[in-house]
Amino acid sequence: MMNYEQLVARISRAGGKTLEEITRLVEAKRAKLSGLISKEGAAQIIAAELGINFDKEKIKIGELLPGIKRVNVVGKIVSMNPVKEYNKNGKSGKIGSFNLADETGNIRIVLWDTNHISLIENREIADGDVVEISNANLRNNEIHLTGFSEFKKSSEIIENVKIGRQFSSGKIADFVVGGSFSTRAFIVQAFEPRFFEVCPVCGSRVMAEADGVRCEKHGHVLPKKRALISIVIDDGSGSIRAVLFSEQIEKLEIKEEELQPAVFATKKNEILGRELNLSGNVRQNKLFNTMEYFVSDVNKIDIENLISELEK
Repeated sequence: MMNYEQLVARISRAGGKTLEEITRLVEAKRAKLSGLISKEGAAQIIAAELGINFDKEKIKIGELLPGIKRVNVVGKIVSMNPVKEYNKNGKSGKIGSFNLADETGNIRIVLWDTNHISLIENREIADGDVVEISNANLRNNEIHLTGFSEFKKSSEIIENVKIGRQFSSGKIADFVVGGSFSTRAFIVQAFEPRFFEVCPVCGSRVMAEADGVRCEKHGHVLPKKRALISIVIDDGSGSIRAVLFSEQIEKLEIKEEELQPAVFATKKNEILGRELNLSGNVRQNKLFNTMEYFVSDVNKIDIENLISELEK
């Protein structure tokens, strides 16, 4: 997702003003709103006041920002997923999805329209194709296409694409739903682990049936047990509940046997107060109407690098 510096640079180019002028306008706007808005949010207000409309402009994937109403991108399909059928709340249909990448980043694309999905089913559009998407929506760090969106092959050539997930460095106070952020924070609370079962092949959640456990993709399987831990992290600007799964729990130096309730009570005291570098996605908890931080990577603080950054 686009960071603050990238956003200011785009506004500067489109508005014919220097970076310093745009930065002063953003700070003035934040001061007027008593600091109740993030720098990115204030920058978007400044863009609107300058008559800059990003809705019709083609944008790089790495420059996408939560709050953009219309998305127009060009990218290469790097991973096509099978079309799935769904039946929910009396509605049925198909859903298609794939990962799209360019030289700045990558993102998941979700297709709902039957005409768009048929292009995939008939292999008119496939893995490796460069495609153009117009008039799409950005939702929870994904691009969703509706019947009003355009989806077609592009004549553009894209050679070098970024496959890895991209994170913007930021404070918890600046987190927004759908954003991907990295931050340095302290663990201030930890809750008992919860356990669930997944497919041993693809890692997807499994469903319990009368004749065993079933994965949507791989049929009946012998499930694998996974754990998750909820913690609360704080970086001085604010706090947020964070969710860590098995791979990230291991990076907290918590062994599988230490996840049992009788043992975890002791281990919990060891991790409280620990400072870490975290990366992940921010999502909305619909039950409590709060933001949650789903952690995808955990790293120890490198003291030497930290001192070097502070000296700069």
